[in-house]
Amino acid sequence: MGKRLLQALVASAALGVVMAHAEARTVIQVMHQGDPGWVTTYGDVAKRFEAANPDVDVELIYAPHDAYNEKFSAAVMSKQLPDVMELDAPFLANYVWSGYLQPIKPLIDKDILDDMTESNIAQGTYPIDKDLYAVGLTDSSVVLYGNRKYLEAIGARIPKGVDDAWTREEFEGYLGKLSKLEGVKWPIDTFRGYGIKTEWITYAYGPILQSAGCDLIDRKTWKSVGTLDSDPCVEALTMMQTWVKNGWVVPQSSGTNQFFAEGHPAALAFGGHWIYAEAAATMKDDIVVMPLPKFGPKGASPNGTWIWGITTASEHPDIAGKFVSFMLKDKQYRDYAREDSAYPGLKSFAADSPLYSAGGPMAVAFEQASKTAIARPPHPAYPAITSAFMGAVDEIFNGGDVKAALTAAAEKIDEDIEENDGYPPFDEQQ
Repeated sequence: MGKRLLQALVASAALGVVMAHAEARTVIQVMHQGDPGWVTTYGDVAKRFEAANPDVDVELIYAPHDAYNEKFSAAVMSKQLPDVMELDAPFLANYVWSGYLQPIKPLIDKDILDDMTESNIAQGTYPIDKDLYAVGLTDSSVVLYGNRKYLEAIGARIPKGVDDAWTREEFEGYLGKLSKLEGVKWPIDTFRGYGIKTEWITYAYGPILQSAGCDLIDRKTWKSVGTLDSDPCVEALTMMQTWVKNGWVVPQSSGTNQFFAEGHPAALAFGGHWIYAEAAATMKDDIVVMPLPKFGPKGASPNGTWIWGITTASEHPDIAGKFVSFMLKDKQYRDYAREDSAYPGLKSFAADSPLYSAGGPMAVAFEQASKTAIARPPHPAYPAITSAFMGAVDEIFNGGDVKAALTAAAEKIDEDIEENDGYPPFDEQQ
């Protein structure tokens, strides 16, 4: 055997080893959304996971926030579901009912499961079998931000906590006074700038209905007609329409940062926990964080956020679960979330988040989670529910008849449920 032939055989054998190693690598796909900062963070987590697990490749699939559901539907149609998917919590019931997600408890580290807050467990639980299908590091809430300088100028009372929230009468009285205060262009920013293609309208405005004494749908009969178009809901949306007509609300065309933009043109903000970091950096000691007002017999606030599930299509659910557990414990991932003023969904993350601890500037948001948080309707018809409600609110804010818009939305929701035979076994929950 010549020397050249021997070298060729050695090279060929080495190549074979390399190819065999490459073929042995397990690939998991992870579908997610998020702003550029989060996209970078997920990429860095994936690299660290691959370094710790050299036989696994993590393939990240990005879908824009506003088009996430459309991209997921396309993946379903083409039978190309990822192993791991990020999902907006209120859509979980639809995904489980449709057979896209599998129970996640056996796949996630026990210390993560034991670390979940009650609200985090609730947002990942399917109401029919009470099993857990998704988990996350974070949760969410909406609070009422105020500009201290403006509030002091009108003599407004500053609530100390959830039990001390403004009443509707106080809130609307302050809006009227702020509308006449020099320097204030708009009394409040309700973040209409997010538009009607995101979940914002149902997420943030739904609790106003619940506080007023009604809801998007009856959660026992799963009928919307008679509930969404009931007198309390008509009154609540008429109230909001009046704010818009009075010119008190930042218009959709003016973007989403008028509370902390230069000159601080908006005095109040009905905003998510995620704007705190940016707003506080701009406003310093002038920012005040308050509970959402009580618009009726009880207080109400939203919860639920983007969490992680493992699909039924995954051929490697154990590796998928290992990745999710790794990510939720990853220090740099948690550091980024904390800097982004992320709302804790794990107790260990809460303990490491002074922003939300007792005495912290966002403590009232965490207090809302245990006292006033109401999840969006956990029903497979949720995509139809939120779509119909968002359309009605947009029509109302643009001057439409409130009763007619809500009735049309309620009928549309009930039609969807009837067309799906009540989404059994949800039809047996009455």
